[in-house]
Amino acid sequence: MSPIDAFGRPQAVLLLGATSDIGRAIVARMVDAKGGTAILAGRDPKRHQGTPLEGETHHLYFDAGETSSHEKFFAETFAEHPRIDTVILAFGVLHSQEEVDEDPELAVEMANVNFIGAASALLHAASQLRHRGGGQIVVLSSVAGLRPRQSNYVYGASKAGIDFLARGLSRSVAAANVRILLVRPGFVHTKMTADMAPRPFSVTPETVANAVVDALARGDRVVWAPSVLRWVMGAVRLLPPSIVDKLDG
Repeated sequence: MSPIDAFGRPQAVLLLGATSDIGRAIVARMVDAKGGTAILAGRDPKRHQGTPLEGETHHLYFDAGETSSHEKFFAETFAEHPRIDTVILAFGVLHSQEEVDEDPELAVEMANVNFIGAASALLHAASQLRHRGGGQIVVLSSVAGLRPRQSNYVYGASKAGIDFLARGLSRSVAAANVRILLVRPGFVHTKMTADMAPRPFSVTPETVANAVVDALARGDRVVWAPSVLRWVMGAVRLLPPSIVDKLDG
């Protein structure tokens, strides 16, 4: 049986990427003063405590890029918090394509965190929930990983990897009562994108959080934010690269 209660409410939510605006917004929708525990994990626990959440909150150290530490982290965290039934993967690194062109090491960093680190965290989280009897994992992907664009193809490549893995893993763990929700937002107004020019169909972290909670209630495997991006990206995928490059400019 899944640890999630009879009303579908999470008992304890583990957020990986505790300073993520989107991640915090999702947790805020899931956990309130009436019940539920938020476990915020990231590289700087002091920063997690800037904006308080309702309900019981714990702060842990977690480095997505240090994959050798992940097995111990998940084993100890799930042992210490046996009510964890929801894991949110919200960490990530974003550098502009111009910066990456000047310093390829930035591309390595994005690949290491956004794909390798995320893959490690996703697989460990799924393993823990499977042995526990079920649960749910929310994975933040991006529409950038669906079609290469000249303005962000390295970032897009790092997101494409975790998008592919989450879809495949979702099928393999379904029999163990573990659900994976893949989230594909477009441009979101966050600290990470503050220096970037807004794109069409821009949304707020709260909009993404609402879409995630609604999708979990429906039992969806994939959710787009905003929902219109499903059809927009479907059309973009059919366009030749020369046209996509012009749109990107």
